[in-house]
Amino acid sequence: MSPITGWSELDDRAVAYARALAADAVQKVGNGHPGTAMSLAPVAYNLFQRHLVHDPSDAKWLGRDRFILSCGHSSLTLYIQLFLSGYGLELKDLQEFRTWGSLTPGHPEFGHTVGVEMTTGPLGQGVATAVGMAMAARYERGLLDPAAPAGNSLFDHSIWVICSDGDLQEGVSAEASSLAGTQELGALNVIYDDNRISIEGDTHNAFTEDVSARYRAYGWHVIDVAAAANGNVDLASLDKAMVEAKNETTKPTLIRMKSVIAWPAPKAQGTAGSHGSALGDEEIAATKVALGLNPDEKFAMPAEVLEHARQVKVRGAKLRTDWDSKFALWQSANPDKATLLARLLTKELPVGWDADIPVFVPGKDVATRAASGQVINAIAKRLPEFWGGSADLAGSNNTSIEGGGSFLPATSAIKGANPYGRIIHFGIREHAMGSILNGIAIHGLSRSFGGTFAVFSDYMRGAVRLAALMNVASTFVWTHDSIGVGEDGPTHQPIEHFAALRAIPGLDVIRPGDANEVTECWKQILIRGRAAGILLSRQNLPVFDRNDCAPATGSAKGAYVLKDATDAKAILIATGSEVSLAIDVQKALAAQGIAVRVVSAPCLEWFAEQDQAYKDSVLPPSVKLKVSIEVGIAQGWRELIGDAGIAISLEHYGASADAKRLFNEFGFSVDAIVNKITAAL
Repeated sequence: MSPITGWSELDDRAVAYARALAADAVQKVGNGHPGTAMSLAPVAYNLFQRHLVHDPSDAKWLGRDRFILSCGHSSLTLYIQLFLSGYGLELKDLQEFRTWGSLTPGHPEFGHTVGVEMTTGPLGQGVATAVGMAMAARYERGLLDPAAPAGNSLFDHSIWVICSDGDLQEGVSAEASSLAGTQELGALNVIYDDNRISIEGDTHNAFTEDVSARYRAYGWHVIDVAAAANGNVDLASLDKAMVEAKNETTKPTLIRMKSVIAWPAPKAQGTAGSHGSALGDEEIAATKVALGLNPDEKFAMPAEVLEHARQVKVRGAKLRTDWDSKFALWQSANPDKATLLARLLTKELPVGWDADIPVFVPGKDVATRAASGQVINAIAKRLPEFWGGSADLAGSNNTSIEGGGSFLPATSAIKGANPYGRIIHFGIREHAMGSILNGIAIHGLSRSFGGTFAVFSDYMRGAVRLAALMNVASTFVWTHDSIGVGEDGPTHQPIEHFAALRAIPGLDVIRPGDANEVTECWKQILIRGRAAGILLSRQNLPVFDRNDCAPATGSAKGAYVLKDATDAKAILIATGSEVSLAIDVQKALAAQGIAVRVVSAPCLEWFAEQDQAYKDSVLPPSVKLKVSIEVGIAQGWRELIGDAGIAISLEHYGASADAKRLFNEFGFSVDAIVNKITAAL
């Protein structure tokens, strides 16, 4: 019997059966990760039963704590607790683990299984995304209940994470954890399962640092919990640490907990084999004997044990009832904020939200990054939920909100610091920035953005891919999007990046051609509400005369006829800074008596969604010569230009020189393109 107050024999049995279920589920399908799920069973059970504020009848309850299983390979750790807590999973679902169509895929998937708060599996992402959730929790409190005393707001809640050695080896978790310490995110509690085992064996092969000291240096509150003498989790000490973590409100908490993987399997415990392989029938039977269970039973769960575990639904219902009563009082006392919350919950945009968005007039060239900065500030005037920043490049990315204040804890000595500020300083941490944006999006009530140079999208690709995979509204602002960066040279000039980003399914990759396309594209980003990256120029670009060209509203369809010509012999399709080049090419060809159409294609993903009639109206099959113009590799364009088409592209790295010289040297000049087109015709 555990010395934890209120812990009963039925709780011990629930944990024992949870360990056995983890072994049985992996054994049935023949693959998976049983060991960690077995050793973490008491940890997750204690969290769900005693500490996590949640209501299994409503997995989206606004007042709930969030739980992230960062070590997503141990998905059974979460699935078994969702089953025991009554979220809708049953034994049948555990028996279908890792099989086609099941609710229990190999790694937890956001939007697929009720109770899963985010997709995890790429190690480190859960920790980093949870930092974003904790930041969002504070910002949302500022929107809705800023005057409430600390710890006394309806909107105060905890973000709980269970992570592994692998999570803390990944750089993204270090980036985000460092920022979490600076932000003093007291709502964030991370339980680190220090079992010293990974696929290659003892983690000391590659990971010998003092993790506790590292996290103390980050500014975290760290609690070390040793294993029990028999190798089992010391649940009493862990429970005490969890209480301490909840009471610590000025720092994030890391509970470093020692465990033995696959405990109490007689031969498999403490081995690398138990990390990612089924234990085998003989070892599972011996484990069940060690647990005091019937070795001949598979997927056993006595009714009285399940009934006891599902009493957490009663506790959750009471928590929910109490919260609802307080919420009703809050609504009455704060009608304006209650109206705001109602809108944020539906993700609706208010009437007139785009009223301040500027219209740019021709005659003065404007860099699309500068136009974006103006649009961001116009949106911010109407949408209090809109906030964001940059990976230490705000002045270059144009991602600051004027008068927004720096999102920093109240204790910060930095000028302009505001715990509810709208400007996020991510530091030089592109990958963490992406994950944090995902956490903010998942948390649900606000909309955020984060900027860096386009070439550094490589540094954050793991987070960008997860945003698309989860279908969440993370917005990435990528400026300095071509060899137009100029003298900074090839290290800072994206070449393969447009194609690489477009290769991510579910990501809208947007490259507007002028300032007014920027405004229309930003509108679509907010209206569509899905993962998007906007690519913006460093250099100034012409603002098209819309009396001579089609309206920029055509951007909403991804590609549109910007400037037509009668009896066009070819179609020029361009993006970003190359759209104005296409217009110049059109004029030069017209002087030779050759008519061509110019199509601006700011977002190929949006264009792909249009019906065939619209696509054919923009790119009629009868016009055989189609020419793509984009300062990047040609990969991806052949689908639009066909075998007879010409791709004006850059198939090598750039160089250090002024932008005009580079465009001329690399064939992005009117004469070079005109010559290719006339030769083809």
